[in-house]
Amino acid sequence: MAQRFQQEIEALKAGHESLIAELRAIHATAVKEEANETAGKIEKLISHRQQAFQDRLRTLEQRQRRLQRAARERAGGVQVAQQRGRPAPRFELDSFDGRSVKLADYKGRIVVLEWFNFECPFSKYHYETESTMPDLAKKYKSKGVVWLAVNSTNHTTPEANKAFAKKNKLSFPILDDRSGRVGRAYGAKTTPHVFVIDGDGRIVYDGAIDSAPMGKVAEGGGKVNYVDKALAELTAGKPVSTPTTPPYGCSVKYAQR
Repeated sequence: MAQRFQQEIEALKAGHESLIAELRAIHATAVKEEANETAGKIEKLISHRQQAFQDRLRTLEQRQRRLQRAARERAGGVQVAQQRGRPAPRFELDSFDGRSVKLADYKGRIVVLEWFNFECPFSKYHYETESTMPDLAKKYKSKGVVWLAVNSTNHTTPEANKAFAKKNKLSFPILDDRSGRVGRAYGAKTTPHVFVIDGDGRIVYDGAIDSAPMGKVAEGGGKVNYVDKALAELTAGKPVSTPTTPPYGCSVKYAQR
């Protein structure tokens, strides 16, 4: 059953990306031909389809989580949770501002890896509508937490990333993973997709930044910032109570192999 839900989710994502790509191509043609009324209608259609996609995806992921939770409980939830925490893949990347960053340099410290793409509205929301990522990085910096943004978008440029960092006054670097090597090693699926690594070098949280994509909370639920919660628990010497959640956002635009 869980596999069927995953297949349905993947099919939904693939179909949505294909449809939006086609609509954007039509929109571009309409703009080029100065068909402003048509272009406006297509923009509204894209917005409507994006919202419908997110609603359907959220429903499927909620049902998938319920199945996963039931399976964990049947297998002994506490024991399964204790087995989580795979070793974080080592890496060395250059930042877009010219620094070399090694995960090994932060041995013994908590590290947050945020997969990032300033072109993605879900990433942009957490910087320009809200200041989620900069605020969290600032909140936990005094507790020794390291925040690193990773951009695996194959077509991004150093100039654009540096401009974004300057505009938003980022206190942390954006790492250049245009090859996609590190993103694939971690299994990063979306922007944003966040991994929290503990002082022992193990991934203790893997998933969404929060429970409210674009600020929208599921009916009957409350907004939870999963990364804030995980960091609060870790810095207090407690185990992470929610080690994984389904990431949301735009798919990572990896380079073709």
